[in-house]
Amino acid sequence: MTPLEVVAVVAAGIGAGAINAVVGSGSLITFPTLVAIGVPPVVANVSNNIGLVPGSFTGAYGYRAELKGQRDRLVRLGVGSLLGSALGGLLLINLDPGVFQVVVPVLIGVACVLVVIQPQLNRWTAGWREKAHPNGGPWLWLGVFGAGVYGGYFGAAQGVLLIGILGAMLSEGLQRVNAAKNVLSLIVNFTAAALFIVIAEIDWWAVLAIAVGSTIGGFLGAKIGRKIPAPVLRGIIVCVGILAIIKLVFG
Repeated sequence: MTPLEVVAVVAAGIGAGAINAVVGSGSLITFPTLVAIGVPPVVANVSNNIGLVPGSFTGAYGYRAELKGQRDRLVRLGVGSLLGSALGGLLLINLDPGVFQVVVPVLIGVACVLVVIQPQLNRWTAGWREKAHPNGGPWLWLGVFGAGVYGGYFGAAQGVLLIGILGAMLSEGLQRVNAAKNVLSLIVNFTAAALFIVIAEIDWWAVLAIAVGSTIGGFLGAKIGRKIPAPVLRGIIVCVGILAIIKLVFG
């Protein structure tokens, strides 16, 4: 990469790290940037995933106050994220990339609807959730596993999917849901990255540039995101989800 391209990728990494900490979908910035400078799509996807891991860590660390009391839940759900991500990474290497082009926008759309109706949905399901497992039970685990498959395959808007799923099935405020999302996204990205390092072609300069940017962006995003009121954060999540759908459908 030329010096100008490095600067562009680092800047994209900062934006992606910040967006991932607050909502998700940071890959919609970094992945197109890598493709635009000439990195082959699959290599760009793999390199992008690895580069965003440090940003996922700093974003999760920034939400550590909201993570208190969620350890057992995240250990349980984290297994689903890990297994799903490993499967998604294998699908990326072995399947036609067009397989998910129809399904993914639909999933993001459903997640956006869940985010919008979360307060009402929580009221409707209050009695059921009081009797159900405090960590969401098997249905939440399966939902997190499915989000992990998608995250390991591509990752853009996996945060929107996770917030929609977690928010619909847990009796938690949106900021605590977002904190849990950051940890699960970190597990997904780290698992996929470990797999890709072993079996995939990687552009390490792209990885380094995105890693530097996403690390900075993760800190900034967590600092800003924790101060955003829940209704505003909900609106941001939905807007990002809609933009992700437009980007994935129309390129």
